[in-house]
Amino acid sequence: MKTTSHTEQDMQKAKATGRDTRTVVLERSIRANVPLRKTFVQAPPGATSRHGPLKQFVTGRDLRGLKAYLMIVAACSNGENGWSTRHDSAVWARMMDIQTTATDQSARTGAWRTLRRLESRKLITCSRSGTWITVTLLREDGSGQPYDRPAGKTGEDLFLQIPATFWTKGYDEHLDLPALALLLVIAREKPWSAFPAEPAPRWYGWSADTHERGLKKLLDLGYIERMKTFTKAPLAPAGYTEVYRYQRTAITRPRKPRKAAQTTSKPTTTKKSAARPSRTKG
Repeated sequence: MKTTSHTEQDMQKAKATGRDTRTVVLERSIRANVPLRKTFVQAPPGATSRHGPLKQFVTGRDLRGLKAYLMIVAACSNGENGWSTRHDSAVWARMMDIQTTATDQSARTGAWRTLRRLESRKLITCSRSGTWITVTLLREDGSGQPYDRPAGKTGEDLFLQIPATFWTKGYDEHLDLPALALLLVIAREKPWSAFPAEPAPRWYGWSADTHERGLKKLLDLGYIERMKTFTKAPLAPAGYTEVYRYQRTAITRPRKPRKAAQTTSKPTTTKKSAARPSRTKG
């Protein structure tokens, strides 16, 4: 009967997990929120096709690739190393959680193949030297153009934000592909927007069924909230139509800068003025 020594047990306890690795990567990037151009999700109005690069991940069933890409954006978008990041292939594999179901060598190979898929979609460039892999961001629209930090001054430069806590608290670990895609779709729009399933093939490039499954999963997890609204419709049988609108819940919304949060938390009145009852005209 095979037994595990105390040394092996201690080693397993000390070994970093995928979440540990993602957390350290995010701490090095020193960002509370990660910016991602909206063109990754959907092309601007007037484009030949409204589909963004996100479509390729959904239709290709590439959840690993999508999660890896979002982490690369998080790791590189601070610009400290010229929009690049470099790690041993084993670290890349752990960042993608491949090591949990594969041998060390297979995990390293899986990480490299995942990065090469992202490169084929013109979202990154990657190079290998021994076991070390360097990844450099390209523009999120899949054009192959060099990356620069989005400033939000033009339609093609608008961006959504993902809080770093999405990874550090493990919220990403509970999402399947439809749910992660829909979370990005909802993050792209204003709070309490409608996301009907019927136009999904035209707007985003995936099926209405995938769209609905993504919304349901997010609701079940508590990552989004829903509100029913009514609109007058004289020609409808009931005289009105009902529409569901959605927004992200607090756990998936961008974090406010600490200084701004402290400023807004300060009372706007003094104790003396707050205690004095207001006078109204009778």
